[in-house]
Amino acid sequence: MRMNRKNTLLLAATALTMPVLTLALGRALAAYRLRRDVTRLFARVPPTAGQVFRAAELAGLPAPVQRYFRHVLPEGQPYLRGLRLRHTGQFKTDLKNDWIAIEGQQYITADPPGFIWQGITRWFTARDEYVAGRGRLAVRLLGAVPIAGGTGPAYNQGELLRWLIESTWLPTTLLPGKNITWTAIDDQSARLTLSHQGQVVSCLVRFNAQNEVTECEAMRQMDEATQGLWLCRFEQYRRWQGVLIPGVGEASYVVEGVRQPYARFRVQTLEFEPLQPFCGGAATRPATSAAAGAAPA
Repeated sequence: MRMNRKNTLLLAATALTMPVLTLALGRALAAYRLRRDVTRLFARVPPTAGQVFRAAELAGLPAPVQRYFRHVLPEGQPYLRGLRLRHTGQFKTDLKNDWIAIEGQQYITADPPGFIWQGITRWFTARDEYVAGRGRLAVRLLGAVPIAGGTGPAYNQGELLRWLIESTWLPTTLLPGKNITWTAIDDQSARLTLSHQGQVVSCLVRFNAQNEVTECEAMRQMDEATQGLWLCRFEQYRRWQGVLIPGVGEASYVVEGVRQPYARFRVQTLEFEPLQPFCGGAATRPATSAAAGAAPA
């Protein structure tokens, strides 16, 4: 059958449109899943109990930890229930790969411990979470086609550890309690330990001369079979709604004694209330190189 010019042009236009349509549908599906799951995550958070921070409760904590809390929390600060944030930055899909631009959203709950992070690049959507005591990683091509992921004990431990370290964005969560303990090491560091649903995770926390958390160090699964030394660095602290928290974070693994960063994020928006998903914005559209330009070296 001979194809006329009109049909040829129609088929060509369809062929060009399909990838764009597939990408748009994938992004929309990822955004829907994120809103649904974040709503469920925040539904688990109890109403505020009216508890506030008092410096007197720091008695007995290691000296650098006491200085940290006095520095970042104002007296009378209500305990935070959770947060939502948007970030820009750069990311590596493998330690040997080049940097790519990424934008993301993260949602964290204090009690029970939990978080959902979703990042989006030009070609894939990545999802990291710790919900109801279970960790999970999911990566989807064009936001729709699963290409990588995992669940199980290693992910449960790794994601709970991520929640603990990234609670520098939610510092009332790190105040001593039934599940949180601090152990003295020296005048510039302390060990932070969390127990939750039978799991125990711990990290070494280092503080600078300004009494800010600058680095956290712990062993974490790099893949299904390998553990590695995991380093998270924080800098450029600023006050968000009265609470002093880092504006920039970087995650690395140490391989054969060499620190190899794979994620560099800069916070663009952070809110402690309301506990609800963002509408649109980052993590629903592909990141551009310009969006990542502010990430630290």
